[in-house]
Amino acid sequence: MTSDSAPASPQAPTVSGVEAVSVLTDEVRRRLYAFTRRAHRPVTREEAAGDSGISAKLAAFHMDKLVAAGLLTSRYDNPDGTPRVGRKPKLYEPADTDIRVSIPERRPDVIAEILMDAVLDQQQSENAQSAALRTARHRGEELGAATRTSGRPGRLGPERSLTLSESVLEKHGFEPDRQASTELRLLNCPFRPLATRSPELVCGINHAFLDGFLTGLQAGGIDAVLAPHPGRCCVELRAAGGSAGMATRAKVQEARARAAEDPGDP
Repeated sequence: MTSDSAPASPQAPTVSGVEAVSVLTDEVRRRLYAFTRRAHRPVTREEAAGDSGISAKLAAFHMDKLVAAGLLTSRYDNPDGTPRVGRKPKLYEPADTDIRVSIPERRPDVIAEILMDAVLDQQQSENAQSAALRTARHRGEELGAATRTSGRPGRLGPERSLTLSESVLEKHGFEPDRQASTELRLLNCPFRPLATRSPELVCGINHAFLDGFLTGLQAGGIDAVLAPHPGRCCVELRAAGGSAGMATRAKVQEARARAAEDPGDP
């Protein structure tokens, strides 16, 4: 891409795998998408139209649908990057996305990233499992902190903590089920195929991740509790043991904050 290239209209956010794949049920869109992937370079609507035997206008209509679904990206630029006089054509190329569809949703990428980071950052004093649990908790804290920063919810009590957690964990494939105002069951484990091979390790990672999420979110009076049950996630989010539970979480958060400010402070 040259420095004088002009961006197209902002790309729509990538939708879910099911929605993205549904766009490809149309035969014309499948041909256009396949042609764009085979080209290994940005293509114009005229090139795609010629390959599919349709008009350029119809090709643009369908390719923009593929852009909206997150399967293609587009921009205005000269095909070879050479500056030319006149309006730049709209170019299309495959999006750098990996579309997966599973029902219920599985997220092997999340646990794979946790395990990879644990291997790369394992401390001399840790075994592999301890490194994985520490990394999972850190990942959860990052997600919780990012959720808090984007939503700016202020001080969170138990009910608001669970309401906010519910919406975030649903996006991560946990299928939250609100049984009571201060109890949230997770009906699906996004890591279930791996959990069947090593339940102790995977459930421990899951628990550390969710506990870290609550810490990063600064959720008041809510704990992530290991509660294995057939057909469900091994973790539930429940109200902590009254004011004592809230005080314990507050002390943990305060200690971690002090450690971050002064690593040498015991």
